[in-house]
Amino acid sequence: MSELPKTFEPGPIEARWYAHWEDSGLFRPDRPDAEPWTIVNPPPNVTGSLHIGHALDNTLQDIMTRHARMLGKDALWVVGTDHAGIATQMVVERNLESQGVKRAEMGREAFLEHVWEWKAQSGGAITRQLRRLGCSMDWANERFTMDEGFTRAVLKVFVQLYREGLLYRDKRLVNWDPKFQSAISDLEVETREVQGKFWHLKYPLADGGGSISVATTRPETMLADMAVAVHPDDERYRALVGKQVKLPITGRLVPIITDEHADPELGSGAVKITPGHDFNDFEVGKRAGFKPTEMLNMLDARGNVVQTGDDLIPEQILGMERFEARKRVVELLESEGALISVEDRVIATPYGDRSGVVIEPWLTDQWYVDAATLARPAIEAARSGKIKIVPKSWEKTWFNWLENIQPWCVSRQLWWGHRIPAWYADDGSVFVAESEAEARELAGGRELRQDEDVLDTWFSSALWPFATLGWPEDTSSSSSPLVGEDAAFRLSGGQPAALHGGGREPTGLPTKSLSAADAAGPSPQPSPTKGEGASTLARHYPNDLLISGFDIIFFWDARMAMQGIHFMGDVPWKTLYLHGLVRDAQGQKMSKSKGNTVDPLGLIDKYGADALRFTLAAMESQGRDIKLDERRVEGYRNFATKLWNAARFLQMNGVGASQSIAAPEASLPVNRWIIGEVVETLAKLDKAFAELRFDDMANAIYHFTWGSFCDWYVELVKGAFDEETKTVAAWAFDQILVMLHPFMPFVTEELWNANKRPYELIVAKWPKPEAGVDRTAKAEIEWLIELVTEVRSARTELSVPPSAKLHLFAADASDETAGRLDRQHAMLSRLARLDSIQLSSFDGSGAAQLVVGETTYALPLEGVIDLSAERTRLQRAIAEAKKERDSLAGRLANPNFTERAKPEAVEKARADHDARAAEAERLAAALARLGN
Repeated sequence: MSELPKTFEPGPIEARWYAHWEDSGLFRPDRPDAEPWTIVNPPPNVTGSLHIGHALDNTLQDIMTRHARMLGKDALWVVGTDHAGIATQMVVERNLESQGVKRAEMGREAFLEHVWEWKAQSGGAITRQLRRLGCSMDWANERFTMDEGFTRAVLKVFVQLYREGLLYRDKRLVNWDPKFQSAISDLEVETREVQGKFWHLKYPLADGGGSISVATTRPETMLADMAVAVHPDDERYRALVGKQVKLPITGRLVPIITDEHADPELGSGAVKITPGHDFNDFEVGKRAGFKPTEMLNMLDARGNVVQTGDDLIPEQILGMERFEARKRVVELLESEGALISVEDRVIATPYGDRSGVVIEPWLTDQWYVDAATLARPAIEAARSGKIKIVPKSWEKTWFNWLENIQPWCVSRQLWWGHRIPAWYADDGSVFVAESEAEARELAGGRELRQDEDVLDTWFSSALWPFATLGWPEDTSSSSSPLVGEDAAFRLSGGQPAALHGGGREPTGLPTKSLSAADAAGPSPQPSPTKGEGASTLARHYPNDLLISGFDIIFFWDARMAMQGIHFMGDVPWKTLYLHGLVRDAQGQKMSKSKGNTVDPLGLIDKYGADALRFTLAAMESQGRDIKLDERRVEGYRNFATKLWNAARFLQMNGVGASQSIAAPEASLPVNRWIIGEVVETLAKLDKAFAELRFDDMANAIYHFTWGSFCDWYVELVKGAFDEETKTVAAWAFDQILVMLHPFMPFVTEELWNANKRPYELIVAKWPKPEAGVDRTAKAEIEWLIELVTEVRSARTELSVPPSAKLHLFAADASDETAGRLDRQHAMLSRLARLDSIQLSSFDGSGAAQLVVGETTYALPLEGVIDLSAERTRLQRAIAEAKKERDSLAGRLANPNFTERAKPEAVEKARADHDARAAEAERLAAALARLGN
């Protein structure tokens, strides 16, 4: 036994234990015959650093992984990073530009070499930060979305989808970033409310018979207008449908068409249609019969005006930057009398989240995946229960998005990323293959040039649950791709193709073997394809659980389901848990511009990783965002200190390590009670783990540890450590360390190893008390706790000096209560500071009265305190508390305050009101105790 320091200092403990766990291979102990359990981390960007959202996501994953490991499972937490195409290219370009070097001047190959060098030197920051959080990941098999094996998977998927007709090249609108000159995903677009204008325009009818008015926030796009739409039921325009208008500036003749996109209630009810520069207009244009190849484009990749296919844009506007062109177009409209009015308006405007420039809907040739076809099995998987979505309320979002899914644009105009495996001949023929040699063979030896674009980062990360496990080299767990009815059959109960051994064997550093007695215990019998000798892919696909932020349910989660089912013939994971956002203490979304972001590493430096982890777990409630208040983190640091001090107290009283997993025999009520409390806490924990209720998990272990054990059991047995009590205390405290370990791994491991152990806590068994709850002992100790609490409260409320010992009279006590008073006489006298306990009523005056159960207790106070002065003090305090309560109630009843004040001010007023009301009640109860 090593003596614990007086002060708990988390920093050195965390560094020491994490290094030990990792160096000893304890994150993935060798358990080839154990039941497999698998989770993959959402791969963070290689450019990234740990933010509070990462901290929440990975804390929850680590809790589940450590729990599975302690259940004796072969727990695999797949770890890796994402190459983050646009983010990484931006970082490296910025570094080069600071040195006076331009990417274009370097050339593609030299630039890519530089990016790989940057990754080797600077790309591991977030993995080091995940270690600081305590993440027990399988670092020995860390993956990267552009490592050699993963790249092979990406190429195979692209080629196979192409050959199946599920991936194709098409001309459609995309989110175009003029700064990066690339298409970007919806996730990389942020909408900002900006002050803009609404221009009302007049388009004359071609026959000279009048005009029709439209409105727009982007007047420059009228240079590529192709129609004016009105609602088919709008009587105002029925006679105009089929006629043409002559556009100002260009003179282009465009038809007036009907489409339900036009809202008769908005503005004039007529809408200008620019299919090549607006997502809604693109769909209207298609319904009107315009082919994408016929749609007019008026901008180049940099957002400068170019000539449309009909050559009608005036020369003076060509080459102008889009916002300069806007000014010029407005001037020309005004000069032609086509500008009716201008209205100031707040406009929801799309910006690139990294470039900071306005995103342009742009018509261009890109590669697309037939997402609608791949989505059908993913819909069926959730509907049939093959994928369980938690909370269930997110199912509606899942179905709504997948049932209305659009083609998925997977090409990006970047250099860093998986280059698209498509080669072109001079005549425009395309050859898609996994290698240039194969493409040349398909092309009959013709000269080819490879597509310049790379794949969307989400395309590769969608393969994460199986490509990280050895696919495609190992195909032992996969069957032929499934689409439509085949997939629906498989997911609703059809049996997957047989799995075979073979393939890539489980990888990883040699790990510490643990005997059944020391760690995992007897493991369930593995299935033929999951046991020893099966490949990593066969054992660990499908994964058991995915924990994800709800904000990437479309971009990552749904696409993993689509690709996993298609290529593996089964769902990627059995359960999808979606957590909320971490907001600031007032519930505001965190952002750098607001200055309310929280640095998790700063919190770890200040309070320790365990405190931050426990805070996030305790506040993670299904379907709700987290309002993170630093005071909560500080509070859970105090919780860790409380645990530390309890360990020191036990150590000083000769309590060492428990010698059994099962609960020891006990005869004393207090020991039988604490054993039952462990059993009940474990039941609550097991239920919360099964239901993925992290807040319930944390609350169960917190209240038992702080309240039942530290506050009461330690107090109850103080000074009475016989051999039975030492044995029970050692066992109960060990159960606390085991149950608390998934949440607070560092402090629990340190305290576990303060005693000599045959194995580390990280690989200890999850509790199996093999005991029940002794209801008699439970009732007796809970009665004792209630009585002590009531006496202590009375002493405090009535300002009884701590040193004063009181007499306790018990009137109308039942035989059961009398027996308890006799058995617990010593404990009760010590904890309540009593001089005597008498089974009789108190006939005098000036006694505090309290009721517990059927018994009325009296504490005579004559000569202990000045009863008259105490009554006066209480009366004044009651009056003051009521005055403050009523004043706050008046403020809260005033709409001028509740509707106009800041929400946090109203919240504080409500909390203060409740506190003053409770104080008034408490003081009134204390006064009543004194009687007349």
